Amino acid sequence: MVHIGRICFRKYGNFIDNLRLYVRGGCGGMGLPRLGGQGGCGGNVWVVAKNNTSLKKIKDKHPQKRFVGGTGGNSSVRALKGEKGKDIEIVAPAGITVTADDGSVIGDLNVEGDRVLVAKGGSGGTFYSSFEPEKGQVKHIRLDLKLIADLGLVGFPNAGKSSLLTALSNATPQIASYAFTTLRPEIGKVMYSDYKQISVADLPGLIEGAHVNKGMGHKFLKHVERTKQLLFVVDVCGFQLATKTPFRSAFETVQLLTKELELYKEELMLKPALLVVNKMDLPGAEDKLSELKEQLQHPEEFVDLLPDDVIPKNYMTFRHVVPVSAASGFGIDRLKMCLRRERESSEGKKHT
Repeated sequence: MVHIGRICFRKYGNFIDNLRLYVRGGCGGMGLPRLGGQGGCGGNVWVVAKNNTSLKKIKDKHPQKRFVGGTGGNSSVRALKGEKGKDIEIVAPAGITVTADDGSVIGDLNVEGDRVLVAKGGSGGTFYSSFEPEKGQVKHIRLDLKLIADLGLVGFPNAGKSSLLTALSNATPQIASYAFTTLRPEIGKVMYSDYKQISVADLPGLIEGAHVNKGMGHKFLKHVERTKQLLFVVDVCGFQLATKTPFRSAFETVQLLTKELELYKEELMLKPALLVVNKMDLPGAEDKLSELKEQLQHPEEFVDLLPDDVIPKNYMTFRHVVPVSAASGFGIDRLKMCLRRERESSEGKKHT
């Protein structure tokens, strides 16, 4: 992370959407032959869904990525039945599919409280096993965040997200001039001549205060977590939700969107992001675009333009800033090329 004054710039690519772990159930305890005592079973290993966590937190907290259940207690004269070994819980976010190395699905974690047994502890020693305990199951498992799309469109109502999705793909979302047109994710496919595809999700529009669940805030932000990359969409001429709410310039809009993501979950700031500046067919758009680009290059110099509650702790750095007009088709082909390049770049890094 590079610090310049009060501004922090984070490196790309730290968002984790899959994680491979070693899991082993605990070994059972020894039986006691002369008294017929039974050893305790080894502890199991579970994956449990809880809110306010992430795969990155698992990796940071457990860098060795090993989880082993407790060993069962041996049978003794004082306790003919040994104690069960301690179970281990791997706390993971909801929206996870747990798979084995061969790709077979072990289970799904859809909501908080869901739990999946991933490694069973071994049985304790008994008469039937000559009082010898069993070892626990050993596996490598994968925790995969169930992504709904490669790209998620991030923007306020009327930024033109639905129109952009229509221009980019085969989706037919509801498009209108009123504020809230996207009530659930609309998934479109960007198709290329060589049959490659990139999935794009138009997500319910954010409003100010989304991080505290105003509007459809949490529903939107949870969907953002399940896309690989972010595609910010702003109106080059700025945005105003209603007559009683303040007008936001394109630069303010970008920072306010960033702030909402940051307040909900800072990890979202680690996702690769592109910026689409829409409605370039409007009068004066070129001058406004030049001004926005200058402000984004040196955001710390324009911090005085922002209200204190809009200033994010970390400014988003975009890999590309692409001007388009979803209405006229201007810039759409260039945007498609950028999306393809980013997809291939991220896939190349994943395989190295």
